[in-house]
Amino acid sequence: MCLPRYSAANPFTLAEVAGDGSVTAFPDAEMNRPDPGRPDQTLFSTLNCVPDRRGRLWILDSGQATTAEPVTQGAAKLVCVDLATNEVVRTVPLSSVTSEKASPNDLVIWHDPAGEPVRAYISDQGRGGQGALIAVDLTTGRVVRRLAEHASTASQPGGVLRIMEGRHVLLRSADGASRPLLGGANAIALSPDGMHLYYGPIASRRAYRIDTGRLLDPSASDADLAATVVDLGEKGATAGMITDALGRIYLSLQEFNAVGRRELDGTITVLDDDPRLIWPDTFSITDDGWLYVTAAQANRRPEFNGGVDQQKPPYGIFRIRIGAGPAT
Repeated sequence: MCLPRYSAANPFTLAEVAGDGSVTAFPDAEMNRPDPGRPDQTLFSTLNCVPDRRGRLWILDSGQATTAEPVTQGAAKLVCVDLATNEVVRTVPLSSVTSEKASPNDLVIWHDPAGEPVRAYISDQGRGGQGALIAVDLTTGRVVRRLAEHASTASQPGGVLRIMEGRHVLLRSADGASRPLLGGANAIALSPDGMHLYYGPIASRRAYRIDTGRLLDPSASDADLAATVVDLGEKGATAGMITDALGRIYLSLQEFNAVGRRELDGTITVLDDDPRLIWPDTFSITDDGWLYVTAAQANRRPEFNGGVDQQKPPYGIFRIRIGAGPAT
């Protein structure tokens, strides 16, 4: 489980939750101590982790000492851990595509027919509302940054006014001043055939689609890519997205404490809602047809409440029976 460092006080940023509910640093406490002197060997702030079909875990480290700070030089990376040994078996640096204003956020992995992970796609939310998509060829290690500052990866002009727990979600300072949350590309998901990447900015109510084959094509310019972006319409105020093996897209409907599903015909229905689903965020789907979702309580963090931390344990992970396995 990822525990982004919204505060430097977090003792670890990646954890394993045992059956009895206990939480311990993963793969160990030492790796969870961010060290600017060893940026490629320690974890700074993990935003997402995805298991592959070879028994390994791919971890996205944004490289930020806290989520409010710029990326530490050399710290943004993908880390692959063998779950049988808890040993790091590969690190893919992202320094060539992450500036100080970057904020890598979400991760999806695509496998070849033999089950080997061959592509990774990452959303960059950006620290000023201007995001991008990052594509990684896991076979060659080539990394590219695409659609930077394109309308589909950027905040909606003026941000998005969302209402949660009966209150506008705004960045509030102790003196009472407030401003809207800005943020670019955040939630991403892959179609079951790996041909399409779905994505949407956190500060936008619209979802988009692009052909994955163009993202790593060296002959395709960003202008070429922009011409192929498809606007899928409204998605609501979301921070998480995932697809199942049938091609249905699940969305975190934050304003409704709910999980939504975009059906194949484009309609969106509420799959389930619960008052405990406060800021539903990251998803995972298991082979036996369960959808897992975290309740991040992000709207209760200090930056939204005049410096007062209103988050209240216990933090929840919920599951919903969906009757389909993961898309990838």
